[in-house]
Amino acid sequence: MNWHSLRLRLVAGGLVAILIALGVAGAGLVLVFERHVARTLTGELDVHLTQLLAGIDVDAQGNLVLTQPPTDPRFADPLSGLYWQVGDDRGQVIRSRSLWDADMKLPADQLGPGEVHQHRADGPGGKRVLVAERAVTLSAGGKRVIVRLAVAEDLARVSTATSAFARDLAVALILLGCVLTAATWIQVNVGLRPLAALRHGVAEIRAGSVRYLPETVPAEVEPLAKEVNALVEAQEREIEKSRSRAADLAHGLKTPLAALAADAVRLHERGEHAIARDIEAVGESMGRHVDRELARARVRGRAGSGSKPWTELAPLTRSLIATLARTPDGARVTFEPNIPDDLRVPLDRTDLAEVLGNLLENAVRHAIGRVRVAAEEGIAGPSVTIEDDGKGIDPLQLPNVLERGARLDERGGSAGLGLAIVQDVLEAYGWKLDLAVSTLGGLKATIIPVA
Repeated sequence: MNWHSLRLRLVAGGLVAILIALGVAGAGLVLVFERHVARTLTGELDVHLTQLLAGIDVDAQGNLVLTQPPTDPRFADPLSGLYWQVGDDRGQVIRSRSLWDADMKLPADQLGPGEVHQHRADGPGGKRVLVAERAVTLSAGGKRVIVRLAVAEDLARVSTATSAFARDLAVALILLGCVLTAATWIQVNVGLRPLAALRHGVAEIRAGSVRYLPETVPAEVEPLAKEVNALVEAQEREIEKSRSRAADLAHGLKTPLAALAADAVRLHERGEHAIARDIEAVGESMGRHVDRELARARVRGRAGSGSKPWTELAPLTRSLIATLARTPDGARVTFEPNIPDDLRVPLDRTDLAEVLGNLLENAVRHAIGRVRVAAEEGIAGPSVTIEDDGKGIDPLQLPNVLERGARLDERGGSAGLGLAIVQDVLEAYGWKLDLAVSTLGGLKATIIPVA
């Protein structure tokens, strides 16, 4: 895909946004989960602390005794990660078997009656633990004893649960990212569809199928469609002006050329044949250029008019053959047309007549006795072939004949439109001219659409 593609930029931007959003969401969810686990752990510590408080007492000698230990079996398992410890203001300390021979180092804070404080501290083995502690006042032999109860649990449980949640969440976020990426791709393609429609519309304008873009498009691209239509209108006006100027110039030259032709006739009458022939040659050359420019101006206007003309080939070919058959050159040859009656060609009738007329006239002029005209429908479109049985052109010279300025009728005495006009007409419609050696012995000229 092209790195300058708007689609690629939108998809890449959407993908970056998705990655950032999923990353932030993932971090936030892990943090929320970790806090949830910590709250759950705090709630469990409160339960254990309540059970511990219900079982602690002071005997008659003032010793701390635990009449009913907490029920969780982990308190009896050494270094299990769940611990309790009870101490009084006289230095007595009793603790769970899970602490083994270690003491929990509690911060020196003041606990009010009924208050529960929570801390993060270092537990056995240097592991971090969450501690919940509470102070109560007990009576022993008429004396008041302040007892400090603490329950702690290893924070590794929080880390382990958070890590497991993060792994599961990563898989879910990856799947979600894939779905969102696919959705972004679909969204971008749907969003860019109006632009693709505009591109196809411009292509149809170039091909001559339509004149303007439809303006029933989304509001975001409607200004673009209107500007393109305005540009097409401005171009048509400029083409029309150019055609008019070319036609005015060509028609303005017709009168001087007619005067030159009359002067050449008078010079012939006076016996100055060399000068007359030079004037005739100049007039013929100028007339050829005038005819060429008129044809080019007309063809440009038709080919760019926005409507695609179609011409039935068989009737036009029969009309041209009937006209040429009445000429001296046409009377001596036999025409062999082979054209399906239903075959149509996407060229204006007048322009197609000029192309075929020129090629037929050239074939008649150089043929010995046969001129063959054939047409067929191909994959790219219809093609028309005109062949003669004349001397033809040296195969090595065929590429030179197609060069700019060459003419099919250079060896004859007729001015005609020439190869340049034929090529101009065909190029305006997206067609081309191919020259080859005919099986009849002469020249084979084929007009075909450009694939």
